[in-house]
Order: sequence, then structure tokens, then C-alpha cells
Amino acid sequence: MRRDDRENWRRVSRRRFIRLTGATLSLAPFIPLHASAAAKARIGVLKFGTVSWELDTITHHGFDGENGVELDITYFAGEDATNVAMLAGDLDIIVTDWLWVSRQRAAGEDITLIPYSSAVGAIMVKEASPIRAVTDLTSRKIGVAGGPIDKSWLLLQAFCQRDHGIDLAAQNDIVFGAPPLISEKAMQGELDAVLNFWHFCARLEARGFRRLIGTNDAAMALGAKGPVSALGYVFHEDWARANPQAIEGFARASAQAKKLLATSDAEWLRLAPIVKAEGTELEKLRDRYREGIPTRPVAEEEADAAKLYLVLAQVGGQRLVGQSPEMAPGTFWEGMPK
Repeated sequence: MRRDDRENWRRVSRRRFIRLTGATLSLAPFIPLHASAAAKARIGVLKFGTVSWELDTITHHGFDGENGVELDITYFAGEDATNVAMLAGDLDIIVTDWLWVSRQRAAGEDITLIPYSSAVGAIMVKEASPIRAVTDLTSRKIGVAGGPIDKSWLLLQAFCQRDHGIDLAAQNDIVFGAPPLISEKAMQGELDAVLNFWHFCARLEARGFRRLIGTNDAAMALGAKGPVSALGYVFHEDWARANPQAIEGFARASAQAKKLLATSDAEWLRLAPIVKAEGTELEKLRDRYREGIPTRPVAEEEADAAKLYLVLAQVGGQRLVGQSPEMAPGTFWEGMPK
């Protein structure tokens, strides 16, 4: 390019840039601006846990963005890993139970929770089993998921001991194991009864098992006035105070997802590949999930959880609850949006 041509090109380019810049600035008042960017929330959940069903519903329908929050979801292989990540400050929200939250608060952490689900396990037997009542649970081989200090197992022990004089642990052959293994052994007929997590129980129902007694039945017999959320969305209070848009937006998005899952059978059909169920099994999981959607005021749940804590502390001892004889105040978040 000749020198004169280069100079002409520069002059034309400068004039074009000025015109384009002016046009852009003149249009600026008409470009819609969001009042604020979406607040971010880092959430960690089990890869194959039931929480993923709700989170998928939130993100698929855009309930997160609609409520001003952007979710950064990380999947973990085990619950202990999410707990460690939370305490290390690598996550903003996890899902775990109020016993763990109370224990951490007693140790000085500012962790609290929003109720997530009151769906809990049950003792399951085959439909044709001669075990028709709790009083038939003696000299049996019982499979228990979750270990010897699982709160469902402890509550059922406390109930059977107090109301029926049965020591489940002493009067039966107890086999502890992972939930899938416990269910498999039950279906193979190697166990007379099993206590498993709620979604494994629902799958067993679809395979010809029936519920003998649910953990919520035992909890209400022991003083709870209604279903108590076994799990909650857990976070640091300092983080919630610093990020009100994130936690309140997430709570609203969760409520929207629950409402949809409570009313739309079509949504469950969409989720079927994630739930890994179809037909009767999907329906059982859907119905049991819906039963576990919290509907009571948080204050009522907290009061009942405090009652059950006293029972669990007596049965499970320090190995379960640590040094605190009562549930720590603030275990349930008081700032839950209305």
C-alpha cells in the first residue's frame, strides 16, 4: 500500500470509529440493565443422591436465575467429603442432618440449616413375611443401613424399648451394610427385615415389600408433633449475612422446584433417567418424595428436633452428639424467607 493510500485509510478508519462510538453511546440509555448480577452459590451434593433431582429441576426450569442466584454445583462421592469441604470454606451450601449441624455449632462453628426433606427410612419386610407388627421383631436377622449410630436406627430402638420392651440390638442378629447391599440381601431372602434409607425403601415397595414401621412413626411416638426434616441445606451464617441474595434466592428456587415436583407427574417422567426408575418404581419414589416435602413452620420443626435430640443423646451418647447434652440454639436458620 502506498503512503498516500495508508494515510487515507487511517482517516477513514478514524471517522468510522467516531461514528460507531457515537451511535453506541446514543443507544446506551435504551439498553436494558439488570439491577444486579446474579449472586453465586457453591453447592456440594452426592453424585447419586436424591438432592440432585431437585437441583436438576431448579436448573432445568431456570428457577435459580429467576431468583437472582447462579448455582455452581459440585458432585461428591461421599457425605464426609462434602462436610470437610464446607468446613474448609470450599463450599457455600451442602446437604446433611441437624445432628451434625448442632455438633458443629457446639464446637464454635456458625453453621445452620434450612429444612430440605422429612423423608426418612422404614423397616421393610416382604409382603408375605410373617412379621406383621413391631412385636414380631425378635430373634430375626435385620439389615441396617447407615451404621450403629444412624439416627433412624437409634430412634427405632428407643421406641421399641420404651413402648414394647424390645431391645432390637440385643434380641436380633443385626447386619450393618451399605444401602444397596442391604436392599439386595433383602430381595435375595437373606434378611428377615431391613432398615434402609427412604429411597431404597421406595424401590423395595415396588418390588413387593411393605413398610412395617417408619422412622417418622417412631419419632412422633417419642414426642414429635409432626414430621421432622431429617436433612437440610446447610451453610455458614456469616456467608448468609454477607450474601442475602444468594441464600434467599436459593431458598425460593428450592421452594419452586418442590412445588413443581409436588404437583407435576410430567416432571417426574422428565426426571426418570436421572432417578433411574420407571413405572411403579418411579411412582413410589415420586409419592414418598412428596410426602417428605417440609410444610411445617421452621420453629415447629426445630422444637421437635430438640425433643428428638434428647432421645438420641441418651441412646447414642457422646459418640453421636459430642459434648452437648441439648441441641445447639440456631441449628435451624431463623432468617428463612417467608
